[in-house]
Amino acid sequence: MNDIKKRKISFTLVWFIATAVICVLLSFVMIPEIAAQGNGQSVLQGTTNVQQSRRYHSIIQNVFNFIQNHYVEEIDPKVIFEGAMKGMFSALDDPYSSFLSESDMKDMNDTTHGNFGGVGLNIIKASSPRPDGKPMWVEVTSPIEDTPGWRAGISPGDFITEINGIATETISMDEVLAMLRGTPGEDVKIVIRRGEKMEFPVTITRAIIEVPTAKHAMIGDTGYLKLLTFTPMTAPRARDAINEFKTKNYKSLILDLRNNYGGLLNSAVDVCSLFLDDGLVVRTRSRIPSENQDFNAKRGNLVPSNMPVIVLINRGSASASEIVAGALKDRGRAYLVGEKSFGKGSVQQVYPLENSGFKITTAHYYTPSDVNINKIGIPPDREVKFPEYTEEDAVKMNALINANKIPEFAGLYPKADAAQIEAFAKTLEKEFHLDLSLLKRLIRNELNRTSFAPVYDLEYDVQLQEAINILRSGAYPQLMDNYKTLKALQEEAEVKLPLAS
Repeated sequence: MNDIKKRKISFTLVWFIATAVICVLLSFVMIPEIAAQGNGQSVLQGTTNVQQSRRYHSIIQNVFNFIQNHYVEEIDPKVIFEGAMKGMFSALDDPYSSFLSESDMKDMNDTTHGNFGGVGLNIIKASSPRPDGKPMWVEVTSPIEDTPGWRAGISPGDFITEINGIATETISMDEVLAMLRGTPGEDVKIVIRRGEKMEFPVTITRAIIEVPTAKHAMIGDTGYLKLLTFTPMTAPRARDAINEFKTKNYKSLILDLRNNYGGLLNSAVDVCSLFLDDGLVVRTRSRIPSENQDFNAKRGNLVPSNMPVIVLINRGSASASEIVAGALKDRGRAYLVGEKSFGKGSVQQVYPLENSGFKITTAHYYTPSDVNINKIGIPPDREVKFPEYTEEDAVKMNALINANKIPEFAGLYPKADAAQIEAFAKTLEKEFHLDLSLLKRLIRNELNRTSFAPVYDLEYDVQLQEAINILRSGAYPQLMDNYKTLKALQEEAEVKLPLAS
């Protein structure tokens, strides 16, 4: 019991004193900012804040020194530093402001720069025992086209059991990424497990890998463009897709932003410039007026101004994707279909600290009609939802998942055609009493997991179906004649609220 108390006390002390390190880093920012206040009251308040900052810095520094000199065991200052960082950002109660460890910072840099040295494999690793009993190997979800991993013939569903002689079941995902990524031109030796019996070594030479950001295809005479995230390469790849649509005489365009978690603000503005000829895209507002900024579209839109455009959004559309959806809606340039977006209306900046760093919320963004959608989201012009499960369905789904029948079917028939899928779905329908269309979609998803997934799936995607129906019905012009900005919708909602008595 005494040992437990000691551990609790030591952890509390480490967490408490650790914030001292941050005060050293940030105090120089706070002082000039406060000194710049205008009136006497602000100056007085600023002086008080400076005094408090110095007092807390002194206290924490003393405790930091005390722990270094008197704690029962020698402790690495880096541990205290990282604890301080995590504690400070946790105190902000902001899910988007956080300390970034070395591996977090590396992943952030890879995403924001749009490329990195690696082998070109999208991978996952189970954090707990797998339901199928297989070891916790690294699983390939998909190779990135035209990369070393793709050219080596590695397929979705393959397992990487070893990397440079080290078993992947014994190492963390961070360690896996550190071994696969690195200097272009260097070899990485892996062992691939395919199916139940095939196992073979593969040597892959690292190259510069571009972060996947866009997929596109034609659906009849409609160009379909899906953006996965917003990196420096998103707008160029979107431009390439639209130019390809032009060669195929496209008559309309669907921009799919579903499950796009965001990315770089400037990338979102560049994408809007493909649809808007000049004008406001988004406005950011900080507590420091001099940092407020307007972001405008560049002149010379690539998509003709009279081209029908539908944007697909859902609960997974956040941040930069909401900037695009909000701008195109407020500017009357697109019709939104799907579900209300996530509602992340804040802007973060990333700051390096040696090999680690932190990201912190510095502003909120506002759409062209002057609406901040933080924790509210953007409503679609036409709501279309996928069927939701009842509690009874959830029990049946759980039984289906635990039975492992769909993965077994996909393993036996990896190239199953529509007739085979239909027949198998009907057997599951009789056994588990679930909706047939749902079962077919689950089977198709599992087959896609172990093969190259199609760009779109019109048979099962009800939101995409609705977008196509709007474009083909000729209703688009009339729908756009009656469009409302986010500000107008917000004001209507306020008027409808009952008055307090």
